[in-house]
Amino acid sequence: MNTLLSIGHGYTAAALARVLMPQGWHIIGTTQGHQATLLSAGIEPVSWPGSPLAPQLARASHVLVSIAPGLSGDPILAREAEVLAKAAPHLEWLGYLSTTGVYGDHAGGWVDETTLLAPSTERGHARVAAETAWAALAARTGLPLHVFRLAGIYGPGRGPFEKIRNGTARRVVKPGQVFSRIHVDDIAATLAASIARPNPGAIYNVCDNDPAPPEDVIACAAGLLGLPPPPLVAFSEAVLPPMAASFYAESKRVRNDRIKTELGVRLRYPSYREGLAAVLAAENAAQGR
Repeated sequence: MNTLLSIGHGYTAAALARVLMPQGWHIIGTTQGHQATLLSAGIEPVSWPGSPLAPQLARASHVLVSIAPGLSGDPILAREAEVLAKAAPHLEWLGYLSTTGVYGDHAGGWVDETTLLAPSTERGHARVAAETAWAALAARTGLPLHVFRLAGIYGPGRGPFEKIRNGTARRVVKPGQVFSRIHVDDIAATLAASIARPNPGAIYNVCDNDPAPPEDVIACAAGLLGLPPPPLVAFSEAVLPPMAASFYAESKRVRNDRIKTELGVRLRYPSYREGLAAVLAAENAAQGR
């Protein structure tokens, strides 16, 4: 039986589990305080940090790492680097979820996996450092590392519809600002394609085909609800939480050619238009609308 150890089993990892489990996979997921939720989904829960990962790594054929680094470094490497090194010979695949924030600001220009990494935020710098550290461990041990640089993730439960319904959504406008994004199900499909065609050392951008200004996405979502678009607010006048504001520090369009040519991925949601329609349908079904 193929066994995936999912370190930091959250939103994206759960989507991958939904793809793999019907194929007979066993999923072990680390969590902090959500054991019952994982058990109800058929996932074997492990408390981490807390329990050592050596027993789970000994059973795993594949590993997915979803935990973000902090400013002091990657918490998994800090605690488990040598255990991972010992497991490397029997692991078939290790996926590390990173971010397109490693590229920094390109004033709306295009980037691909060969673009020089030039992050402009603390989170981006932490990700570059983490990618570098994981690559060094892989070079030293033969760990079958695959890096996935994810664009902005959305999906059921992570869409803009509730804010639009309750009147708190705003279309924040910063001239020239564009983001790339990706539906969680297309991330899961990409990870599954990589598992089926491992290529240790590979780096993949995971995003859809249509980078777009954020205000266009909100307007599309409002239209799907049959509601008028929320008011426009200039970025210079918007009151945003620090995390949300940081996203506006960088503007770029991210190419996704490699997941198509190397992995044969066909995006189910090639733009936010199809993706938002699917999210709304899923959320309505879940709420009995």
